[in-house]
Amino acid sequence: MCGIAGCVGHEGGPDFVLEGLSTLEYRGYDSAGIGYPAGERIEVVRAVGKLANLVAALGDTVPDSDTAIGHTRWATHGRKIVANAHPHTNEDSTIAVVVNGIFENYVELKESLVKNGHLFRSETDTEIVPHLIESYLEDGYEPEAAFEASLAQLDGNFAVLAMMAHSPGKLYAANIGAPLALGITENDGRFIASDPLAFSERTSKVVILEDNDLAIVTQDDYHVGNYKEKVRTTPLPQDLADLYEEEHAKAELGGFPHYMLKEIHDSAETVHSTIRGRILADEGIVKLGGLESVQERLRNIDRIIIVSCGTSYFAGLIGEALIEEVAEIPVEVQLASEFCAKKEPIDKNTAVLAISQSGETADTVSALRKAKFLNLLTLGVVNAPGSTISRLTDAGVYCRAGEERSVASTKAFTSQVIVLSEIALALAKHSNELSRPLMHELTELPDAINRFLEDTSQIKNIAEKYAASKNFLFIGRGYNFPNAMEGALKLKEISYIHAEGISSGEMKHGTIALIDKNFPTMAVATDSPDLEKVMSNIEEIKARGGPVIAVASEGNIAIKNIVDDVIYVPKTMEQVQPILNGIALQLFAYYVAAKKGVDIDQPRNLAKSVTVG
Repeated sequence: MCGIAGCVGHEGGPDFVLEGLSTLEYRGYDSAGIGYPAGERIEVVRAVGKLANLVAALGDTVPDSDTAIGHTRWATHGRKIVANAHPHTNEDSTIAVVVNGIFENYVELKESLVKNGHLFRSETDTEIVPHLIESYLEDGYEPEAAFEASLAQLDGNFAVLAMMAHSPGKLYAANIGAPLALGITENDGRFIASDPLAFSERTSKVVILEDNDLAIVTQDDYHVGNYKEKVRTTPLPQDLADLYEEEHAKAELGGFPHYMLKEIHDSAETVHSTIRGRILADEGIVKLGGLESVQERLRNIDRIIIVSCGTSYFAGLIGEALIEEVAEIPVEVQLASEFCAKKEPIDKNTAVLAISQSGETADTVSALRKAKFLNLLTLGVVNAPGSTISRLTDAGVYCRAGEERSVASTKAFTSQVIVLSEIALALAKHSNELSRPLMHELTELPDAINRFLEDTSQIKNIAEKYAASKNFLFIGRGYNFPNAMEGALKLKEISYIHAEGISSGEMKHGTIALIDKNFPTMAVATDSPDLEKVMSNIEEIKARGGPVIAVASEGNIAIKNIVDDVIYVPKTMEQVQPILNGIALQLFAYYVAAKKGVDIDQPRNLAKSVTVG
């Protein structure tokens, strides 16, 4: 969420900080600020809202300084007001601090500092840090020792960057469970940021601070060490390209035969990551920092058009049902390629929501450009910070699925549906009977996924039984209809078996003519108000000699009597069930393809990101 950028010994320090914060805007924020030396004190300029507001607050001329720190804040402790924006200072503004994270013991620390005469001017937990440093300086500590002693007083996970008028030309940084990186140049100073992207245009040399690392940084030197273990080193910088290779290594197979299977097994962690800090089920709150900048415009939206392709399109169909049912806003899902060419009346109160795993899908980018031309509010759901779609849209929400190497999208689909659920909850103008149960079920979902994935032999055995099939039909109703289409897509893209996904209610309007003993059907038949109708459709298929596999909720014994095989999935509420069903269908496709011995991770004719129209 929050972003940190700083530099020392770089000509035009405030300019770099503004540039770095701009690069980090993808994290979402509601205020921004900058601090730089001004004689014997530190000047701080802050503003609520976008960086443009901070630039305006700075005035026509950005201050000339070779040292500066800056921050984009997403409100946690304290309201979205200037007084709560970072940097925070002590009373005489000789110490300035920016922080990502929270301090769990700030209340008692603040009470102690107030008793000792410290004056606080904000509602934040961060403001205790400059006062702590000041208290140690008053006790005779040197600046470095005062910074280190202050860290020892703080409980929580955080990153902190500080500057002190007492020691000009020096910055103090620490990673206590939140990322920070140093950018190293030959003769153009040092940079510090919460993401190396902030200084990637200035240098390719980076030092990543590990947990509990403290760094003292000057124009031409830096020292890094674990402050708890009292060990100091000067680690050699890495090349950014090598760094990203290390990040990619986190996505290595780890004992799985294929990336697709590994990424399916990542699903529980993906869900956890996607809801972390966003869904506060006990409080009945959903916080999406990426949408806060357009909150006022969203209040006036009376229609949403979702544009997407492939798997993202099917996620969008689930999102359509969620947003209409939970937020009561009409939604239309269009294939991005069709939206680009379509001529239709669209009023100014329509928002266009683009969904793309890569953020670079060509047709979806083109659809967004059309929406921008029409002056519509544009929103994005992507998995790639810094991607074209993330830059084009007015606001959006990141999927947090992590790297996905297999061409067939699995955990990214799961995260897209989660994000669309969060958007539905966030857009609801009032709480309804679905809101709290949906939040609760989403928070319980990782446990259900882990339980389901403990033993997938049932799915493997069924998949191998049908691996020689030439054709497949997938059917479902309601929330499970998009599951049917996505399940068919997964099967055909990695196993090369022709598959078709339809609404089970449409089956008798033509498709049933295909059914015979060699044409199996996958019926997505988990518990819902439509279950009896789906079971009736299954009976119609069986009456014509077609074999049927059902994806059913645990505990549904009756369905075993009318189908050939059953894949049981954990039972949850209807609005959440497509995620578990989707994982089951992904596994089915995977095991069919594995039985056939085809290239699962890189199917023929396909690419991970479709960047041509």
